[in-house]
Amino acid sequence: MKFDHYIIRPLTTDDLVPYFDMVERNRKRLEDFFTGTVSRTQSLDATREFLADITERAKSRTYFPYLIIDERDGRLAGFLDLKNIDWMVPKSEIGFYIDKEYAGKGVGTKALQTFCTYCFTTFGFRKLFLRTHVSNTAARRMAENSGFEREGVLRCDYKTTSGELIDLIYYGRLN
Repeated sequence: MKFDHYIIRPLTTDDLVPYFDMVERNRKRLEDFFTGTVSRTQSLDATREFLADITERAKSRTYFPYLIIDERDGRLAGFLDLKNIDWMVPKSEIGFYIDKEYAGKGVGTKALQTFCTYCFTTFGFRKLFLRTHVSNTAARRMAENSGFEREGVLRCDYKTTSGELIDLIYYGRLN
């Protein structure tokens, strides 16, 4: 997948060092809402195990991780994934984060738009959805600018790193 001077491609175990570096740069921003990623990437060795696990899950079609790469210099600009996949419907949840150096520049919105088109076409999903906290105005704006509609609030739907149960806004987009 390509847009502007960015490509979106599957994450592989060969991406270990740049992926670890991106998580490190963004760790503080990610810690409340990407608890699995943050907890499983504390070191390079732990990240190696994490990448081996998630790339194996891709082989079984239960999870698909992707990177957003700036073609000008090869830097990672962000991450997208498909999770909570239900092949019977078929639908999937999208997760994403944008590197702090690329945030607020429209990269995330264009990446999400491109990714949604790819997911509908390639996987045949009927619905894509995402969940975000009310405080994450950037993610809410990206969702709304990418054709997602707010469908409701899921009460006590997520436990943050600190253990707090919080509500999440649920957005959906139909093919």
